[in-house]
Amino acid sequence: MNLCLFLFLTTACVKSVFSRSFTVDYEKNTFLKDGKPFRYISGTLHYFQVPSEFWYDRLHKMKMAGLNTVQTYAEWNHHEPELNVYNFDGDYNLPKFLKTAQDLGMLVVFRAGPYIDAERDMGGLPYWLLREHPDMNLRTFDPKFIKYVDKWYSVLFPLIEPFLYNNGGPIITLQIENEYGFYGCDAEYKSYLRDYAKKALKNNVVLFTTDAAGSNLLTCGKVDEVLSSIDFGSGANVTHNFQMLRWNQASGPLINSEFYPGWMDHWGQPHSTASTDAVVKTLKEMLKANASVNIYPFHGGTNFGFAVGSNLGNTFQPIITSYDFDAPLNEAGDPTNKYYAIRKAIGKFFPLPPGPLPQPSPKMQLPAIVMKKPYGFVLYRTTVSFRTPDPAVLTVKGIADRAYVYVNKVLQGVLTREQKIESIPIQVLKGQDIEILVENQGRVAFGDIHDRKGIIHNATLGSKTLVNWTMIPVPLDFDSMQKIKAWKNKNLTADSASVPAIYSGEFNIPNDSQIFDSFLKVDGWHKGIAFLNNFNLGKYWPIVGPQLTLYAPSTLFSTLPASNYITLLELQNAPCDGSGTCTVQFVDNPILNGPTPE
Repeated sequence: MNLCLFLFLTTACVKSVFSRSFTVDYEKNTFLKDGKPFRYISGTLHYFQVPSEFWYDRLHKMKMAGLNTVQTYAEWNHHEPELNVYNFDGDYNLPKFLKTAQDLGMLVVFRAGPYIDAERDMGGLPYWLLREHPDMNLRTFDPKFIKYVDKWYSVLFPLIEPFLYNNGGPIITLQIENEYGFYGCDAEYKSYLRDYAKKALKNNVVLFTTDAAGSNLLTCGKVDEVLSSIDFGSGANVTHNFQMLRWNQASGPLINSEFYPGWMDHWGQPHSTASTDAVVKTLKEMLKANASVNIYPFHGGTNFGFAVGSNLGNTFQPIITSYDFDAPLNEAGDPTNKYYAIRKAIGKFFPLPPGPLPQPSPKMQLPAIVMKKPYGFVLYRTTVSFRTPDPAVLTVKGIADRAYVYVNKVLQGVLTREQKIESIPIQVLKGQDIEILVENQGRVAFGDIHDRKGIIHNATLGSKTLVNWTMIPVPLDFDSMQKIKAWKNKNLTADSASVPAIYSGEFNIPNDSQIFDSFLKVDGWHKGIAFLNNFNLGKYWPIVGPQLTLYAPSTLFSTLPASNYITLLELQNAPCDGSGTCTVQFVDNPILNGPTPE
């Protein structure tokens, strides 16, 4: 911690802290840092998408690219995963991240939400908000929502206050909400967030908003007495977009808070990329216009576990586990050709730091690992109490998000929100069981985020409503998976590859071997979740692509005498041969551009 943050300060230290200032000069259209004109060249790195052991490495590489600032969100739903339960440890140790940036001489643009999007589950809002008040109006001045925002900010703001630039820390600006113009024009809500931040942080930080380049969007997202910024990607008309910002805000620094070097990927759709030449061209145009720019993301990282969200386009669109985004630093933190080209462009406008350029790090490949199957499980069950037609149509309206339907342990088909399939014909007799495994593919992160999960409407068989459901909740963290292995449910068919099942494999790494990052290759498997040594690597779905590998950080592996364990929860079908043998393998190259449905 900066010595100037301690209670007992020397005279020199006091003078040093209170000579620091970061403000906006609206007349000269610039920031003032310690009284001198300043603009930032920044990159986004979300601390919660990168193992904390790698924060220094990634931030150092960003600095070596010529960046002077890092931008990050605070993710409420993982800092408060359950009501009144807080997490600021490990990869959520926010003070450690801010201190790491400061130690490297990087400034910070801090996005406090409460909503962040970031393609995360429910846009970073805690799921339990809808449990506490199902009729809550999120992102509005609804007292039921504001009550919990107040409580969250009463935890977050005291934590970040010592890290404000004017207090001796790295944070120069703080965002109010996020792209609110897409959501609504609740002026009372926006003003409330502004006033809360000003009071809690003692007017010690520049507040700003971010909205897309549209007149109505900028107008709805703007907050009085708060600096406006804009976002757009490569190939956009820079002059026109900054004119849009000027029509909304007549003076002040020009800022692109989210300049996209690529785009996100959805399951079943081709891998997104953006031309390096186009990215560099647009970046140069913005820097020539004397704008401050944040590259979003400069390093995307990974949506480990169940943190990833979904989008609503023409249909429901679940997002892949990787957040590579075709960014300058790839998912494993390696500089790409885009990194070096962006660095060269930045060097024409900002001084570049001395020292050797970062290079890609070695990766690890291991022999194939044999996977053994313990057994499967089910979440919803009912017994048919009436005589049915042959076949009968099973309908589950509004399924959220994907349901595997079984009759007496035999898979009948899949209901899917993504494909808008809500009915399938099944053959079932009176007295037989219908079992449905419902998968949450991530709450919507952008737009209508009131996204409830599970079977949320009546299920019907023909003209009759199915009743008397038994629900078996099975939390899919690693500890619960271990308990599932010990649960001997004799009703389930253990030898059926189509029954959702857990597969486990053990492997060793010699203690004289050097451990590097690797990628778990799961091609041939259908759909599920992967764990490495108790850590949830995320979701896989290689049969629809484009992602065929899961990033496995080196920090998760152990050398002898300890063993390593890989565990898959396979939801559909395992690629086992006639002997029941299935394999996975750690490889030294990612595959994010696999084939997708035509």
